[in-house]
Amino acid sequence: MSINQTILEIDLNALAHNYQYLRDKLSENTKFMAVVKAFAYGSDQNKIAKKLENLGTDYFAVAYIKEGVALRKAGISKPILVFHPQPENSAQLTENNLMPCLYNKASLEAFVKFLNKNKIKNYPVHLEINTGMNRLGFSPNDINDLKQILTDRPELNIHGVYTHFAASDDADERKFTEKQIKLFKEAVKKLEPVIPEETILHCCNTSGILNYPEAHFDCVRGGIGLYGYGNAAEIDKQLNPVASLKTVISQIHHLATGESVGYNRAFKAEKPRLTATLPLGHADGISRIYGHGKSFVQINGKRAPIIGNVCMDMIMIDITDVNCKVGDEVLIFGKGKSAEEFAHSGGTISYELITSISQRVTRKIID
Repeated sequence: MSINQTILEIDLNALAHNYQYLRDKLSENTKFMAVVKAFAYGSDQNKIAKKLENLGTDYFAVAYIKEGVALRKAGISKPILVFHPQPENSAQLTENNLMPCLYNKASLEAFVKFLNKNKIKNYPVHLEINTGMNRLGFSPNDINDLKQILTDRPELNIHGVYTHFAASDDADERKFTEKQIKLFKEAVKKLEPVIPEETILHCCNTSGILNYPEAHFDCVRGGIGLYGYGNAAEIDKQLNPVASLKTVISQIHHLATGESVGYNRAFKAEKPRLTATLPLGHADGISRIYGHGKSFVQINGKRAPIIGNVCMDMIMIDITDVNCKVGDEVLIFGKGKSAEEFAHSGGTISYELITSISQRVTRKIID
């Protein structure tokens, strides 16, 4: 496919492969919650969600209410969990039939107050238990109080109870994760008298799905794995990157010895060099951490290092040893060049890189 601008190719066939790969790890009765927050990890929330709904996912999860509202406007009908709802947006939440996570006494009481004011009964919610992530969630020490608060609450339907693993991808932290599972089970046991029998329990993110089958429970949450990354090199080989960031060569420069490139003359040629300018920069999600030769792009199967400072709208690369011309396609990351590898060269992770791709980059859907 020829291109003449910077694009993010989104391969829905790769998404289908990854979904099936993760689903095959589950028992027949375990439900799947597809995490599509942050524009579906920087891709295209609506297109990704529609494909996953067609593939048979049971639930969706987003970070904020407005993300769930956008899915409803796009026609998504499956249940949607909102991980971090804000109380002032509760009307939008209920109007769009979104399920909030209630994570402490204040969030629970605020939502119950809203439901009472609007005469809403039996509204589905999920409770988060903090078992060691220390980000959101009721502490195990709060469970007895929570149990008392939930007694005789016709406003609420406890649809789910979950926790969030802190290090399920880290073999060195296996004991910690096993402790999280134990604490979660203990909390659920205490809550059993005040939650419905059909309440779904979920703990596992992508790494949890792969590494802790004993914690699959009623449902799992697939995030980064859906998009082609498994937090381990051997798993990455089994998955297909959904997003490929591509651009083109805009201009080529012949540098004499001593000439410089870009702001602050951050690159100076110690001998004659050939450089190319590409039409993307830190406003598109390729931040300054990738400059100064730390990271590479790929042209015609060969690597070309990013040189000097990354600009807002442009980056420069060294093509001295690459046979290429103006208009040639350049792969930043994706199929054939892992986003994990590119991110690692800048000292970060694939999650940060792929979710950073600006909305001004054109999305191109492949299905």
